[in-house]
Amino acid sequence: MRVDANFYGSVPMPDAGYGGPAPVDRRYDNPDFLACYDNLTHWAKTMDRLGYDTMWLTEHHFQYEGYEVTPNLILFGLHLAKETERLRLGQMFNVVPQWHPLRLAEDAAMMQILTGGRMQFGVGRGTVPREAQSLGGVVASGDNEMSAELDRINREIFEESMEIIKAAWENETFSFSGKHFTLPPPGIPDRGSTVKNLTLIPKPIAPIDVWQAVTSPPTLDYTARVRHHAVLPARGIDGTKKWWDSFAEKAADGGWELGRGEGRCLALNVHVGRTSAEARESGRNAHDEWIKFLSPYGRFKHYAMADGSETPFDHKPSVEDSIDQQMMAIGSVEEVADLMGRYRDEVGVEHFVLFFDMPGLTQEEMDTQLEMVATEVLPRLGVTLGS
Repeated sequence: MRVDANFYGSVPMPDAGYGGPAPVDRRYDNPDFLACYDNLTHWAKTMDRLGYDTMWLTEHHFQYEGYEVTPNLILFGLHLAKETERLRLGQMFNVVPQWHPLRLAEDAAMMQILTGGRMQFGVGRGTVPREAQSLGGVVASGDNEMSAELDRINREIFEESMEIIKAAWENETFSFSGKHFTLPPPGIPDRGSTVKNLTLIPKPIAPIDVWQAVTSPPTLDYTARVRHHAVLPARGIDGTKKWWDSFAEKAADGGWELGRGEGRCLALNVHVGRTSAEARESGRNAHDEWIKFLSPYGRFKHYAMADGSETPFDHKPSVEDSIDQQMMAIGSVEEVADLMGRYRDEVGVEHFVLFFDMPGLTQEEMDTQLEMVATEVLPRLGVTLGS
């Protein structure tokens, strides 16, 4: 079993929880961001020592609210590579429509080379209009009523960008003509002629797998068709199995036969305590702050309502909801191991990306989470990290 961890990159937030400020009322500055970067560096070293496979980080921009403050994952990953020995460093995710595809292709190839192959490449389409539109793109969001037109444009840009990135990686020379990109642009003068094609410098030294966020049926179809590896969020045992199996079926339709657990990983929020009550108590404020921040983006709409009614777009589940519906593994060592074991045995998960980094946990508390999962939870599943 492969076990990774994802870190959103939050600033220290001792007042996390429903009793603290509203997300839009938070405002942080460079000292707070630097404290976040210090924490991430420290946790990378902890993960490296404990034997976790990959540390994934999340791209976001302009977030004065302090929840996600790592805008360039490749640059920060290069820093972490210098501070660690074997830990792989990944992006979960590079927000592709906010990049020029050739810059992203170059930077990823450079990171792969400079880290000796320790880079993991992840891509997503984005969430936040403040970021997307400021950086030249668009995205459907709760802020614009999930605009179907903006979603269509975003998908077109994303899919063209991925074609360009892979063409640049895989060919000595390449060109591209699409709806949103023409590369090279026509008529560029060059040494008495015009540029007809381009060559990426440098190219990867080995094939690069692409990991993609999968949260909607159209994205599942696309990801399976183009043979990207799927990052699937936990939806409870039954809900996750439907998505898990559907991805394998769609992949097989295109000739990509996946064995048990191949081509997919499960993103699962985790918080462990000595007892169930301790885990709920120590994790409640972090959980609730995360809910406050993400609920306006429809992040929890896949939860079920107790009365069977339709789940509101901006649903705010409780810790108990997240536990009871198997959306998050919050509990004692035995309870977290049991839920991870069920995802392995009943769904077929062989690769977990554990999301420890909910707002409000201190550097020491995060170390404890990483240690307890590595040395107490995973051995109950027959897993020894780094072996």
